[in-house]
Amino acid sequence: MKFLRPWIVVTILSLIFVAAVIIRNNGDPLALVTIGTQFSQGIPEAQGGTEGYDGQFNYYIIRDPNTAAQYIDVPAYRFQRILLPALGLLLSLGQESLIPWALLVINIVSLAAGTAILETLLRQRNVSRWYALTYGLMLGIFGSVRLSLSEPLAYALVLGGILLAGRERWLWSAFLFALAALAKETTLVFPAAYGLYLIFQRRWRVTIPFSILSVAPFVVWQLILYARLGTFGIGSGGAKATSFEIVPFAGVARIITESPPEVRLTVLLIFGALLLPFVLLPALWGFYRSWVDWRAGEWTIFTFILFANALVMPFVPFSTYREFLGILRFIVGLQIAVILYAAQKHNVRVLRNSTIWIMTGLFVFSLF
Repeated sequence: MKFLRPWIVVTILSLIFVAAVIIRNNGDPLALVTIGTQFSQGIPEAQGGTEGYDGQFNYYIIRDPNTAAQYIDVPAYRFQRILLPALGLLLSLGQESLIPWALLVINIVSLAAGTAILETLLRQRNVSRWYALTYGLMLGIFGSVRLSLSEPLAYALVLGGILLAGRERWLWSAFLFALAALAKETTLVFPAAYGLYLIFQRRWRVTIPFSILSVAPFVVWQLILYARLGTFGIGSGGAKATSFEIVPFAGVARIITESPPEVRLTVLLIFGALLLPFVLLPALWGFYRSWVDWRAGEWTIFTFILFANALVMPFVPFSTYREFLGILRFIVGLQIAVILYAAQKHNVRVLRNSTIWIMTGLFVFSLF
C-alpha cells in the first residue's frame, strides 16, 4: 500500500467520525456546530439553557455578520477569528443550510493539507513522515474538525508558512502567517519567532517586509473591530474566561487551590495525569532544549520557534488550563514546534515520545 500516507489516514478517520456524529444526531449537520440555547435562544443557564461550544459563533457570523454580535458571548474576540467564517460564507453561497457543510469541507481540507505539509517538512529532514500522525490525530486538531473550529485552518497555514520560509519565500511565508493570525490569533507566536530569528541573523532587508506583512493585516482588523464593536478582539477568551496569569503556571496551580478541599486530591490526580504528559513536560522540555542550544551557540530557527511557544505556556489563563479540550487546542503550536525541532536534530527518541499526543485522540469519543 505505497499510496497510503498520514494525511490520507487522518482524512479518512475524520470523515468516518464526522459521519458517525451526524448519523447519531438523526442526520442533522448542525450537530457539528454544537449550538447552545443560551446564545441561540437567550435562555439563561439558571433556566436550563445549554452553553454549546465555540463553533456556534462561526456559524452565527456566517449566517448573518450584521446581527451575529447579539448571539455571541464576546463579539470582538470571536470576530477577530474572521478567516474561517469568511471562507464559510463564500463556500456556503449565503445558504444557511449549507453553512455546517461549508465549515466541514474547509476543516477537512485543512486537516489533510496541514498533515501533508508536516509530512513534507519531516521528509526534508530525513525522518519518517508517519510522525505527522501525531499532529493529525491529536484532539486539539482532530476534534476541532468535528466542532467547526478554526484550529485546522490556522495551523495548516502556519505549516505552509514554515515550509515557504524554509525555501526563502519570505513574502509568501509572511502572507500565510498573516492569514493564520486572522484564523486564530495565537498563531502570531510563529511570525514573532521568525522575526526574532531574522533580527538575530541581522537580515534587515528580509526582517522589515516580513514583519510588516505578517502582522499588519491583523492590526488593521483589530482597528476595524474597535471602530465597529467598541473594543479590540485580543483577550484571554470568551465568556467565563479568566485573564492571562502573571505568576508562571499560576493557571495550573489554581486548578488545585480553587477546588473544594474534599476533592483536591482527586482533582490533582486527574489533571496531573492529563496536563503533565501532554502539556507541562513538553513546555519544560522546550525551555531546557532552548537553554542547551543557547549555551552551545546553536540557536536555529526551530530553537526560536520552540522557545517562543514554550514561553507562552507559563502565562496561559486558568480558564484554559482547566478545560482539557481548550488547552489541547492551545498547545497545537507547541506540538508543531516540538516535532519539527526533534526532526531537525534527528532526535528519534523525542519523536517517538511525541506520539503520546495521539492518545488524546481517544477523548474524541466524548464529542459524540
